[in-house]
Amino acid sequence: MVDGQISSIEKQILEVAEAMPEDKYNFSPETLNIPGDDYKGVRTFAVQLKHVAASNYFIWSPLTGDKIPESIKDGNGPADLKTKADIIKFVKESFALGHKAAATLTPENMSQTPEHGRSPRLRLATFGVAHAYDHYGQMVEYLRMNGIVPPASRGRSD
Repeated sequence: MVDGQISSIEKQILEVAEAMPEDKYNFSPETLNIPGDDYKGVRTFAVQLKHVAASNYFIWSPLTGDKIPESIKDGNGPADLKTKADIIKFVKESFALGHKAAATLTPENMSQTPEHGRSPRLRLATFGVAHAYDHYGQMVEYLRMNGIVPPASRGRSD
């Protein structure tokens, strides 16, 4: 079940990542200069994606025992990742770790706290999903602010 949840949010995150044109990856609502807004300092679309991926590593590494990549210095992900292709690759790699983390869960260990973790294994596995959904919602709004209908909201032709 956890792996299915990871697959679901992974699909949605990658769909919005693909939907945003590369020339809009540095968009943030701050650039709209809306009177009375409070968007100063919010993450760009690119940094939203890198944040989700970096957080995936921080959240799921205790379950797998994998070392967090040295390029991840903080929650905003590697500063040197600039292109759409590189950022999407980073996101995909982080979700691969999520699938690996889900595979470590057993009925016997899911309520145990991993050696290098602070929460039970099941909580860590599902928190990665919940966290990604929070940022997915923000990225959907970034698409809409740029006149792009999010893939999940587009009509289906059967």
